[in-house]
Amino acid sequence: MAELRPIAAPYVAAAVRGVAIRDRLKGLTAQDETVLRLVGTHLGSLASKDLAARGRDGLVHGADRWAARKRELTPDSSARWAGAITKASHDQWALARRGQLAHLQTLEAGIVTIARRLALPLGQKGTKGGPGGYRSRREWFAKSRRLRVLADRLAAVRADWQGGRVRIVRGGKRLAGVRHHLEAAGFDEREWRARWQAARWFLQADGESGKRYGNETVRVTPSGEVSIRLPAPLAHLANAPHGRYVLSARIRFAYRHVEWGERVEANRAVAYRIHLDVDRGRWYLTASWQIPPAPAIPLPVALARGVIGVDTNADHLAAWRLHVHGNPIGRPRRFGYDLSGTAEHRDAQVRHALSRLLAWAKACGVAAIAIEDLDFAAEKTREKHGRRRRFRQLISGMPTGRLRARLLSMAAATGIAIIAVDPAYTSKWGAQYWQAPLTRTTKKNQKTTRHDAAAVAIGRRAQGHAIRRRTAPPPHDRSDRAGHRTVQARAHTSGCEGTRPRIPGPRTRCVPPGCGVNAGDQCAQHRSGRTAEHEQLILSS
Repeated sequence: MAELRPIAAPYVAAAVRGVAIRDRLKGLTAQDETVLRLVGTHLGSLASKDLAARGRDGLVHGADRWAARKRELTPDSSARWAGAITKASHDQWALARRGQLAHLQTLEAGIVTIARRLALPLGQKGTKGGPGGYRSRREWFAKSRRLRVLADRLAAVRADWQGGRVRIVRGGKRLAGVRHHLEAAGFDEREWRARWQAARWFLQADGESGKRYGNETVRVTPSGEVSIRLPAPLAHLANAPHGRYVLSARIRFAYRHVEWGERVEANRAVAYRIHLDVDRGRWYLTASWQIPPAPAIPLPVALARGVIGVDTNADHLAAWRLHVHGNPIGRPRRFGYDLSGTAEHRDAQVRHALSRLLAWAKACGVAAIAIEDLDFAAEKTREKHGRRRRFRQLISGMPTGRLRARLLSMAAATGIAIIAVDPAYTSKWGAQYWQAPLTRTTKKNQKTTRHDAAAVAIGRRAQGHAIRRRTAPPPHDRSDRAGHRTVQARAHTSGCEGTRPRIPGPRTRCVPPGCGVNAGDQCAQHRSGRTAEHEQLILSS
């Protein structure tokens, strides 16, 4: 019997620590847009120079070098703008560094997989532990060439990682590549240039508690007035004292405006970012701040009123409500979304599906939602799945990271806890043990899908119950009687979801007399000749 991998215990996911809201800058004059473009272009050039300096420092960067970079930028901007630029460069370099490490690990995993498959005979079938050999000699040769290519890439990436060199494109690598394929992207050079310049502008500033309205660089008053501290070379454009420029537009946040207003009036830190949507020709302002961590909710408290198990799929969320004892209640629910189109459309689809899910959970009175702790970062490579292109596209299309982050942020506002469970065998065991029993045959359109059954399995694992169900006991007129096949392990018993031990003894139901542990005293059953045979065995021994 194959051993199951260890199953991690469920846990309550930590809530998000940040909040971001956005509003459109309506009513900007031509002078306002000109000033914003000039400031963004000037600070963007300084940010590019500082990012290049941060890249040259590599691993030898320290606090003294950070301070020196800030002093170099201060004469051409201001002390606060210089601090915002250097911090943004440091964060961008750190993000590229983490991406480089992830790429390095992906290359190593791909090389190990290809080398293992090349060592197997041609046509050998794969197992659950990994893929088998390649199908033909031609494919084997092509993969051997690819192994050399990946080895060269790995050597180059490892050299960059050890030397502290990263590759960063301000404005985005994807947008930079579009410049060479304008016709395929549907842009002309002027449209691409407008997007490229807007992506490289720098109009953001972190807040500081204790300062007026929480931010001295980009200041927004409680009444919605927006003003910007101009850099030193552009100070002649100021229309307010102390080198500030006040925009004609007013901000009116429609979401979390009360919370934002309380922070601004209390002079607590709020970060702002101004950006231009080139497609719509609209300017937006985004406000963000950190919130104090909420006290951790114990797992038994979160499960006191039941749980809703959610199975994540490429086009919908399958959910089912479970009682405190792990029994499904009512009928399953499905919350669909369409992940085609632009990034804004996909994000809106995910938000809409999660909003309906949270509204249903609140209406049911449930205080917890169980979801799989999925991570397909190392599971969607073609080296592992080979020609299963549709399967790779399927798991690549699942918005696991975006959905989890959105669910945590939206659930924190409603007071619903999110429980992350191990995704091992939930779909398989759910379909095997729960799909058929939960399917109604008396009504139409009441068939339970494997995704609904997986939602039940996820909810039961979050509650600590075993997913697999024992079969019904045999009738009482049989020799083995009833009872041992319905005994369930307790929820907190160690290894309750592990492999079950094999029952010792013969595999048949008919056990010869005297061979079983429950045979009892055969002499008391008054069988013909039994006592004499028993005595004869004793004398012979």
